[in-house]
Amino acid sequence: EEEDDDDGEEEDEDYEGEGDESDHSKKKKFVCSEKQSAAALCVGVGSFSDPDDLPGLAHFLEHMVFMGSEKYPDENGFDAFLKKHGGSDNASTDCERTIFQFDVQRKYFKDALDRWAQFFISPLMIEDAIEREVEAVDSEYQLARPSDSNRKEMLFGSLAKPGHPMGKFFWGNAQTLKYEPKEKNINTYERLRQFWKTHYSAHYMTLAVQSIETLDNLEEWVREIFSKIPNNGLQKPYFGHLTEPFSTTGFNTLYRVVPVKKIHALTITWALPPQEQFYRVKPLHYISWLIGHEGKGSILSLLRKKCWALGLFGGNSETGFEQNTTYSVFSITITLTDEGYKHFYEVTHVVFQYLKMMQQMGPQQRIFEEIQKIEANEFHYQEQTDPLDNVETICENMQLFPKDDFLTGDQLLFEYKPEIIVDALNRLTPDKANLLLLSPENEGKCNLKEKWFGAQYDIEEIEATWKDLWDSDYDLNPDLHHPEKNNYIATDFELKTSDCIDTEYPVKILDTKQGCLWYKKDNKFKIPKAYIRLHLISPLIQKSPEKLVLFDIFVNILAQNLAEPAYDADVAQLEYKLVAGEHGLIIKVKGFDHKLPLLFKLIINHLANFTATLDVYTMITEQLKKTYFNILIKHDKLGKDRKS
Repeated sequence: EEEDDDDGEEEDEDYEGEGDESDHSKKKKFVCSEKQSAAALCVGVGSFSDPDDLPGLAHFLEHMVFMGSEKYPDENGFDAFLKKHGGSDNASTDCERTIFQFDVQRKYFKDALDRWAQFFISPLMIEDAIEREVEAVDSEYQLARPSDSNRKEMLFGSLAKPGHPMGKFFWGNAQTLKYEPKEKNINTYERLRQFWKTHYSAHYMTLAVQSIETLDNLEEWVREIFSKIPNNGLQKPYFGHLTEPFSTTGFNTLYRVVPVKKIHALTITWALPPQEQFYRVKPLHYISWLIGHEGKGSILSLLRKKCWALGLFGGNSETGFEQNTTYSVFSITITLTDEGYKHFYEVTHVVFQYLKMMQQMGPQQRIFEEIQKIEANEFHYQEQTDPLDNVETICENMQLFPKDDFLTGDQLLFEYKPEIIVDALNRLTPDKANLLLLSPENEGKCNLKEKWFGAQYDIEEIEATWKDLWDSDYDLNPDLHHPEKNNYIATDFELKTSDCIDTEYPVKILDTKQGCLWYKKDNKFKIPKAYIRLHLISPLIQKSPEKLVLFDIFVNILAQNLAEPAYDADVAQLEYKLVAGEHGLIIKVKGFDHKLPLLFKLIINHLANFTATLDVYTMITEQLKKTYFNILIKHDKLGKDRKS
């Protein structure tokens, strides 16, 4: 999505450095959001509908509709109104959908709704604003260019068959929206208005509003304000007939890419038929759960033992780029060590061996039901979502699922149908896979350049030895198997009987020479969850930069040691974090209280019996060097460090 300029790289969620956002700031944001009202509107059209001669027009329109309306002509009036009343707004253009959303203080919600709705009823889209807003679109594009995830997406899209919308340049920039149209005598303004008139029609818009008002009031406001949005009755754009966009000879090859960040990463990707229709089974979710598993017998467990990998992410992100009406992506991205980069073909072979094991054994109902229970627990006991995020999700779900599943369709697994899982699983074969290898080592070896984001890359045939092996009936790896039963899944949600008086603040219940213990009973939310925070303080850490770095290494190795044994707890919504604090190690655990003591005991045992092999120490120190480098290339981080 064009609004997202995040690099999208997976970070280790079990370890934090000192600079991470504090719990206090997160709480402050959450408290503020409770007072907000929010609305989101999804238009069932996106960048797939861009005309061939105006790449980025859908994204450009997303910007232009907000430049004043007939009823409220001030170009920046809506933003000023929101800013004055503690609100914010945003928008994003995807392949087949465009979403607009805002939040504001409750007492100004109806007024804000009326101002916002005018952008869909009668936007001004003044011709004079075109030049300025093209610059805003171009600025977004320039900021997004140095992102490895964006570069990978553009390169991947370029592999589609000629004429398929995946090959389009969705972002748009000054070149496509200003200079080239002038050269070709294209009137961007007229085409923009025509695009709005054709595609911004009420009959394929969906709207979600959230406020602490009565439902009757909200319905009355929506009918009164939004019924004036024009409906042209035209057929919604459809692309479902453009199947198999990546069934080309160049797809099943190796792409070497020079990354922006100092990172080695291997991405293995398959393009499958659209899977959205199978949302009740979620076959890709089942497969990705097993591919991304980090416990005993998993891909990552084996790769870590060989010191070839630091992390693995598999699945489908469900963005329009990865899941739309023409195809669904299934990808596996592995963050490699220096050694892993040297053995990337062996790493790929381990992935293919695991997939072959899954294909031979077929779907496991026990595992499906574990995933189903975990997702149900998370749904039923989820914490309050920020209203802005909530309405954004719901209005998009309204485009995707039947009415009864608007709130649950993207989260729950409804039914076990092994034949649907088998169909998706059997498509994940070596001969249909695309390999993309990111590494600074590729510098100087890549003579090709992607047109829009400038990624340097090269195309190689997969080595004959490996291609021949994968074309044969290769052996399974005995170290790879399905996970054992997960003993961390909570089943007891009864609230504990109170055995102490209610207090506003935590009370010290134990005080010794070794430390003290504070306790506070939950008397507000009344949910079956517990929170533990243990702070182990040491004066040694700040004695020298060397000790600070040694402490960092220690915490990283501890997190690495826990990754496999604590993984089942992690997926069962028992969260833990190891924080390298300024004065010592902070251990945080939270989740369903039924099984939380098991996790806390596991962490303490690993801390008390800490060990580190030379291989793990070497791997962690090499990765830390890259982490320090990536932090120090950010000017704001370096500036803060110099000031302190």
